[in-house]
Amino acid sequence: MSLTAATLVPGLILLALGLPLFLGHDGTTAAFRLFPRSKAAALVFFGVGSAWFLYRIWHLSPADFGDYRSLLFVAFAAIAALSFRCAPDFLAVRGLCVLVLVAASTLIDAAYMQYAHPQRLFMVGFVYAAIALAILLGAQPWRVRDFFEWLFARPARVRVFGACFAAYGLVLCGVAFTY
Repeated sequence: MSLTAATLVPGLILLALGLPLFLGHDGTTAAFRLFPRSKAAALVFFGVGSAWFLYRIWHLSPADFGDYRSLLFVAFAAIAALSFRCAPDFLAVRGLCVLVLVAASTLIDAAYMQYAHPQRLFMVGFVYAAIALAILLGAQPWRVRDFFEWLFARPARVRVFGACFAAYGLVLCGVAFTY
């Protein structure tokens, strides 16, 4: 992935999340409130995250336990399948965390050794913050529900949060075209 695409993708995602919150769409508010325990979101996010993770496992090099990739693949596939049955609560949040962690390596790899472009740090800093948040929320996914309860308690909070996301998304989209 090119550095331009790696910066543009998070920017567009932030814009897509921030603008509806800033504009106060009721459907967006309802979708965010239902997200943590949504079975459909769990199927999509955890399913895609698991598939991407299993793809990465299958393509491990011998230096990264690639000699045991069949065993690792079967073990992690079983864990992913059993997660839907044994741990269905907040699986959408955990799936989103998996997606963030797997996608982060692709984004960070695009910025690796690009010292001639210091503006890449706008994207890299955001990705590292997303990694830290994904680790926290992967371990304590109920915090997303608690955050949404706090956020949606006052409409002004939603607008400010959406404006911040949209503004940083615009910054990343602008930075993407400076490379």
